[in-house]
Amino acid sequence: MQSDCTTCDVLVVGAGPAGLTAAIALARYGVDVLVVERHHGTSPFPKATAVSTRTMELMRIWGLEQAVRAGAMPVRCGVRVSSRTLVDSRARDSSVGYPTDEQALAVSPTSPCGCPQDHLEPVLLEHLLGCGGRVRFGTELIRYATGATGVEAELRDRRSGRGERVGARYLVGADGPRSTVRTGLGVEVDELGTIGDVVAVTFRADLTRRLPYTPSVVNAVDVEGANGLFVPTSPDDRWIYAREWHPELGESITDWTPQRCTELIRIASGIPDLTPEILTVMPFVMGGHVATAFRAGPVFLVGDAAHRTTPVGGIGMNTAIHGAHNLGWKLAWVLRGWADEALLDSYEAERRPIGADNVLRSLSPDPVPTGAGLAWDVGVHYTSAVIEAAPGTGQRAPHAWVRRGGSRVSTLELFDGHLTVLTGPRGWSWCRAAAELAADGVPIMALSVGRDVYAEDGGLADGYRLGDAGAVLVRPDGFIAWRRPGCVDDARVALRSAVGLATGASTTLQSGCRLRFLSPDLPQPASRLRSGSGALSAYGVA
Repeated sequence: MQSDCTTCDVLVVGAGPAGLTAAIALARYGVDVLVVERHHGTSPFPKATAVSTRTMELMRIWGLEQAVRAGAMPVRCGVRVSSRTLVDSRARDSSVGYPTDEQALAVSPTSPCGCPQDHLEPVLLEHLLGCGGRVRFGTELIRYATGATGVEAELRDRRSGRGERVGARYLVGADGPRSTVRTGLGVEVDELGTIGDVVAVTFRADLTRRLPYTPSVVNAVDVEGANGLFVPTSPDDRWIYAREWHPELGESITDWTPQRCTELIRIASGIPDLTPEILTVMPFVMGGHVATAFRAGPVFLVGDAAHRTTPVGGIGMNTAIHGAHNLGWKLAWVLRGWADEALLDSYEAERRPIGADNVLRSLSPDPVPTGAGLAWDVGVHYTSAVIEAAPGTGQRAPHAWVRRGGSRVSTLELFDGHLTVLTGPRGWSWCRAAAELAADGVPIMALSVGRDVYAEDGGLADGYRLGDAGAVLVRPDGFIAWRRPGCVDDARVALRSAVGLATGASTTLQSGCRLRFLSPDLPQPASRLRSGSGALSAYGVA
């Protein structure tokens, strides 16, 4: 039975970290976003457990940092490698490619978090629902077609079999490595390599208290017949034991009975009387690929649909979240009428090279060289047509602690929801130019060092290379799009040109025309919107 066609601004297929992040970035601007997920809830599996510094910055900006840390595990950063069993105290430590808290806090207001994906996803889901986003679990995409006005998709409720047509201006495929959305586009993938076949056994056992040390994020053991990895995945003693297997030699997943898994875990852990509760046994191929294109017309790919990594280095989920955030604000700005459609071309230009690099990192035995644990995360550099090609642009804006309105905040918390012109102490002309643009309908604000924000150490202007009267233009995602080291002849013309560049709307803004809202009835951006209580229970999600 087919229902009438419903509509939304953006249809997101997939409710994993990438899909939920893209949807949140849209919903916080009041965009009508619908997320559909073929499974009947968020992931019941830990999957990824490493939340990077940059991802935690986004969680902090959205007011979710403490909710994410509520699921943090008491683990040490790094890889512990033992030539014996897990309980043996003799081992060596190596880097997993993440900074220590001290290293992270030197450049960021936050630090990485060991938090399983099955804790993170419900946090993102509740925030999305509180922002007004819609989510339908147990609903799969059957097919879709693109046209002049966007996308028409056919969905099916997996419980009832009921079909539904949904019309959307844009479609975001966040539906995993075997993406239906990507297949529908006819987009291929570049296979970048394979490490091997692995079986991951998720189990719960009274294990942590029996270890003579605090476990690391990854704990490798080299025990004859049972060598593998132990990965803690929750504060309540849930673990993954993973080891290579060889289906090409005739091994079958049916051989991995609870009895065999228990025996291997006992041998590898060095605790003969351990009684693990075997939760899941899942084989997977440790391989990586990147889609040959991230966009085709009104359809976009994010997360594993765009780039699949191996678990090595804890890179994959974070890369997915960062790419989805990049796309989400751009779609929102185009839909709100604040940016030109040309802005959307920058998504692939900015994120595909990083996605490909991170896939290759995850295929390397040393995914991030020692001391470079922040480079792939907060140190990425964007190059695209909406970023001025100049020193200091295309990078995440530097973190500094400042006082604003009596509150202590990070500079990274100043940029969400709008363009920001940050000026030196004498940047009055830039402030006047920003005020004129704001009056024309551009979401932009100016902040002057020493008047609107005050650096705790007095070095904010130097950190941003503002000098006395310089200015930088920071995008809503916290990346610097443009800078000028000092005064110019006409700040109005210069800033209007810069905003036109950053929004893909150069012609419109340079001609002095007023940007108009495509949807005047949409609410204003929710820069500090928090989810309401009970949002999850209303959707039947625990």
